[in-house]
Amino acid sequence: MAGKPPKPAPPAGNATTKTGAEIVAETLVDLGVDTMFGYTGGVVLPLFDRLFDAPIRFVVPRHEQGGCHMADGYARATGKVGVVVATSGPGACNLVTGLATAMMDSVPVVAFTGQVRTELIGNDAFQEADTTGITRPVTKYNGIVKDVKDLERTVREAFHIASTGRPGPVLIDLPVDVEVSKHQTGGNVEIDLPGYRVREKGHARQIASAAAAINKAERPVLYVGGGIIIANAAEELRAVAEKAHLPVTMTLLGLGSIDQSRPESLDMLGMHGSAYANYAVQESDLLIAVGARFDDRVTGNLATFAPNAKIIHVDIDPASISKNVHVDIPVVGDAKHILSELVKEVEYRERKEWFAQIAEWKKKFPFTYDGNTDRIKPQYVIEELCRQTKGDAVITTGVGQHQMWTAQFYKFSRPRQLITSGGLGTMGYGLPSAIGAQLGQPDATVIDIDGDHSFNMTLMELPTAVENNLPVKVCLLNNGYMGMVRQWQELFYGRRYACSYLQNPHYAAVAEAMGAVGITVEKKEDVPKAIERMLAETKPCVVDFRVEAEENVWPMVPSGKSLDEMAGLDILERLI
Repeated sequence: MAGKPPKPAPPAGNATTKTGAEIVAETLVDLGVDTMFGYTGGVVLPLFDRLFDAPIRFVVPRHEQGGCHMADGYARATGKVGVVVATSGPGACNLVTGLATAMMDSVPVVAFTGQVRTELIGNDAFQEADTTGITRPVTKYNGIVKDVKDLERTVREAFHIASTGRPGPVLIDLPVDVEVSKHQTGGNVEIDLPGYRVREKGHARQIASAAAAINKAERPVLYVGGGIIIANAAEELRAVAEKAHLPVTMTLLGLGSIDQSRPESLDMLGMHGSAYANYAVQESDLLIAVGARFDDRVTGNLATFAPNAKIIHVDIDPASISKNVHVDIPVVGDAKHILSELVKEVEYRERKEWFAQIAEWKKKFPFTYDGNTDRIKPQYVIEELCRQTKGDAVITTGVGQHQMWTAQFYKFSRPRQLITSGGLGTMGYGLPSAIGAQLGQPDATVIDIDGDHSFNMTLMELPTAVENNLPVKVCLLNNGYMGMVRQWQELFYGRRYACSYLQNPHYAAVAEAMGAVGITVEKKEDVPKAIERMLAETKPCVVDFRVEAEENVWPMVPSGKSLDEMAGLDILERLI
């Protein structure tokens, strides 16, 4: 289970009269919130005035979407609830992409939005929007508080809902008159959620059935997703993999669940995953899914996915079970608890033939690229970055080719080390999430590996990093294109690059103008020194690597194809 239920309010006897804004601020402090993000505006002025004196670090982004991504990155980096505030109307609307990103990836975020006075709601007042209606599809729960008496309970319930079960974003809409209304507080405030129940412990019989299937399997594969990281279950996963001698493949959000240098690791599976992971899944006789949801980028053609495998599915969200793929042994509950029980019942099996086959696939189809060129290959930049950081940095990304190359060529060893937008595929996520991650892990080296067009969407957050003295690094793989779109246009649209190439700014100059360090790299031989300088900088730093323009991500499972119908394997074989 991610997070803990909020503490109850202090016992009765010290009742005092407080405004709604005071109640929110003091409840946040009591819940342990130490960092918040947000942008002020007219109807949230009472709340901001109370937060001004609160012992909470408040970070102001340049755009509300950036603030929401910062709260998201902070939450992923720490396991805590990220908190963001926005004003009514356009401010609240600007949170939607960030909330949808958090919703798709099960990230605990609580958003507070201002609202016009209750008597004006529905009258098209200035900066009014139906915030709860707009955000209902992209939040785990939302609601508007129209009575100050309900405020403290609602805030505590929001944190409980956001951080338990399958986590997700929760939004509380605050009319300005509720923020200034007064209420006598000091009594016990109980969480009242009769319809909300979280099943943490898996059914013992189902766990026993799963263990029996694992012990019997000849060609098993552990397929793990972001749920392992959310549940803080990496150690339990490793214990099961070691004891039962199981190969492990990870989704994009699951990277870091197991050290990729370990022999059990098959790295990432799916559309741009490793050939050896995809072949192993397709040839498996048992697929053990833990904290993963059988996303379409993982499964390829559902009709031909893991055709010979019996499927075990461990997930805290019962709605995810058999949603996309029929499951033979469902186990609903917290991954940490279930794996702790499972390890007691699984047995070691050598499975020589299976691991020999996997070793053959690994040898024949490694991630590789053409390094015999004077041009800067994006994969080379990531490899060199991994070498110089010893694989120990916290990495964020935008979305596109650079994201997939990062997943392929930066080797992750621990949870909460890769912070990226998975389900929604949100371009522009990299820089603001790096800012949130740096605040959450202040002693870590935090690097945003980004693409030029993804970076363009939120580069205005660079001054936020400068203002807050955050030494975030940006490794920009600048090919001039919307790279993944261009790759699809090359492969499926006859190289008709419609609207996928745009004129970029001089990024180093932009960075310098914003108070950061800017470096431009145009020669391959300059890559190591540029990375070395970037890592030594104590200020935010942007390094613009002018990389090969038409480099493609291989392997690739084309849309509608099976996992074992990968394009590009012939190219990879020629490069070995």
